Amino acid sequence: MSDKPKFEVIDRRKMKAEEEQENQTQPAAEPEAPRTPPESGGGPRLVVNEPKHEAAEPEAEGELPAVPTAKESHETKAAYDASSKRLEDIVRAQNPAMGAQPQVSFEHLVQQFYVSAMIQMGAGAQEGQRPRVDILGARTTIDLLGVLAEKTRGNLTEVEDKTLQTVLFEVRMAFMELTNMISLQAMQPPQPPPPQGKR
Repeated sequence: MSDKPKFEVIDRRKMKAEEEQENQTQPAAEPEAPRTPPESGGGPRLVVNEPKHEAAEPEAEGELPAVPTAKESHETKAAYDASSKRLEDIVRAQNPAMGAQPQVSFEHLVQQFYVSAMIQMGAGAQEGQRPRVDILGARTTIDLLGVLAEKTRGNLTEVEDKTLQTVLFEVRMAFMELTNMISLQAMQPPQPPPPQGKR
């Protein structure tokens, strides 16, 4: 027997359309009020099967969804930890010499941002290959590091703060060097194409 869950997707829009067709073929006891055409045109529309008085109020624009309760957060964390443990057991069974993985720390987070920013700026390209640069992505990653530094100010150990400030300095310097190179290339007049040989 398969471990994959079996499920069925039901398109309720189709059922609603069939229901409306059946209602149109049967004679109506009372005349219906004229329907206003849907605003979006003839495309699909959402059909809600709940009575209107029970329907939830639509969220105001910009309003955040409800925060999970402490119980929900605790249950989710416990399920995540159990799932993570199962994964680690599977990986260790495949690689017995690997040993336990170190616990994730603040330094790991900072290193992750550092590596992402450097790769986005073209570091790590294979020798002989042209580096791929995502300068806008690098700027976003560096800005995220800046937000992290601002939001954690006064809440870090001396080592954590030193690591974060050093990484921020390095990625900002690399970014400035790269943008200076891009600016210089943009200011140079375009090179004429090389002359083509006779055919």
